[in-house]
Amino acid sequence: MYCKHFELRRQPFKITPDTSLFYTGGQRGAALEALVYSVQRGEGITKVVGEVGSGKTMLCRMLALKLPHKVEFVYLNNPRISAQLLPHVVAMELNLPVTNSQSRVEVIQRLQHYLITQHKAGRQVVILAEEAQSMPLDTLEEIRLLTNLETDQNKLIQIVLFGQPELDDLLERSEIRQLKDRITFNLYLRSFNVQDIQHYLNFRMTLAGYRGKNIFNRSSAKLIHRYSNGLLRRINVIADKTLLSSFSRGEFRIAHKDIVNAALDSDFHKPYSKSALVISFLVSVLLLGAGLANASINTPQEIHHLIHQEK
Repeated sequence: MYCKHFELRRQPFKITPDTSLFYTGGQRGAALEALVYSVQRGEGITKVVGEVGSGKTMLCRMLALKLPHKVEFVYLNNPRISAQLLPHVVAMELNLPVTNSQSRVEVIQRLQHYLITQHKAGRQVVILAEEAQSMPLDTLEEIRLLTNLETDQNKLIQIVLFGQPELDDLLERSEIRQLKDRITFNLYLRSFNVQDIQHYLNFRMTLAGYRGKNIFNRSSAKLIHRYSNGLLRRINVIADKTLLSSFSRGEFRIAHKDIVNAALDSDFHKPYSKSALVISFLVSVLLLGAGLANASINTPQEIHHLIHQEK
């Protein structure tokens, strides 16, 4: 509706993750490079934790695009998969000829044979599991058991767990302490600050076709931060409705009342109770050694945004 008004080719703030609009600021680019590094290293399990709406799904999809074609992905977007069916689901996603009537042992054997064949061909298999905080404990334990599929020197399957902060609480349970010990990389997505929000909004407007003077200034970004708590999904919702409000007034600039109305319409007037998370950062020495630092880290101030925690 407002696209023609602002001379946009497409909507800049849809909440559905669009990889063509991926923003590398706010430490998201560095997080992506860290994930690529952890998968290519080929050891253990990687965990990505972020609040609801912090951009985990976008990061997951970008990871699939960023890695080379030799990496085959299995997406687990249903956290309610039972432990008994997990090997079957993984095998079916890899297009292996298995049925639900086959025993777990049969499926694991077929899966292992496939993984060994892929490994010999120089290929990797990676499981990307979203909403991991909602997985039953026995399913998480089954995921750990999948990492037992290995050669004398290499793991045959990599696993990346994406989850909300509750995942960390879950991993403190004594029943799955062995899974926690298998996690070799931990990434924490922090919320956007005011500067991140301002750059992000204008970046998306530009990609959508806007060619005028930056429509979101620091003052409007500060107000959006207040209502969104720096969470991407909320930022997108507020920004979309803000543009609609400005359009309805026939204006080409953003007024504070547009942002307030957008936030109230989205029921974001209540204080957000969750505390912001701090993103961790892989040790800079590892990044430099892997040749990744120049990709996303350009200043000394950015060297603190990922921490490599290896067991």
